[in-house]
This record gives sequence, C-alpha cells and structure tokens, in this order.
Amino acid sequence: MFTKKNNILGLALIGLLFLNQACTKNATVYNDNTAEISTPISLSKDLIPILSNKCSISGCHNSGGHIPDLTADKVYNALNTGSYLDLGTPEKSSLYLWITGKKSTAMPVGGPANPSNLNALTLAWIKQGAKNN
Repeated sequence: MFTKKNNILGLALIGLLFLNQACTKNATVYNDNTAEISTPISLSKDLIPILSNKCSISGCHNSGGHIPDLTADKVYNALNTGSYLDLGTPEKSSLYLWITGKKSTAMPVGGPANPSNLNALTLAWIKQGAKNN
C-alpha cells in the first residue's frame, strides 16, 4: 500500500511538471497601436538607425551572426535576397512577422527594447515598395 501511494504521488508530480512546461511563454506579440504611417519612409534615415542600435549588434544580426545580416551596408540585399519581404501583402512579410512576434519571439529580443514605432515604420516601408533609399 505504501508503494501504491508513492506511485500515485510520483505520477501526480510528473503530471504537474508536464502541465508546468505546457504553460510556458514562448512568444511576445507587440501590438502596434501607432497610427499608420503615410509619409515616405527611408531605409537609411528611418530604419537603419534602429536596426543598427537594436539588431545588428554583436552576436545578433551582424556579419558572422544570425541571418539576415542587418548591418547598414548589407541590410537591403539581405532582406531582398532572403525572401523576408512580401510586397504584395506586406503584413505577411517575414520581417514584419518577426519584429511583431507573430512568427516567433519578437525581435529585437528583450521586450521594451523594441521601439514602439519599429513595427509601423517597417510596415510602411514595405508598403511603399521597400526601396533602397
């Protein structure tokens, strides 16, 4: 009888551990509550400063780091040749899905480090044709 109680307690403990693992957070979705941007967005003036400060840092999306390489001199080619942009349906662009957390962990990693206007700027840039400007 003592062994039966131990078995039941062991199974209950395993069940609780399983439930605990099933309830872990694996993604944060950044809601973009900013108004849609209708002014022209420049890759070099609007997006690269944010990407350089938050994404293309050591160990992240820089040369030799995770793809795509988002360093200032390589970002445009990396995004265009890597199929990160969908000009037909910008909201489905991989780049946009990554930064908003709809594809996986929101980028840049670190929660509040994601500037509130990065989502809106990126979406507007893609809607405007994702120009190398």
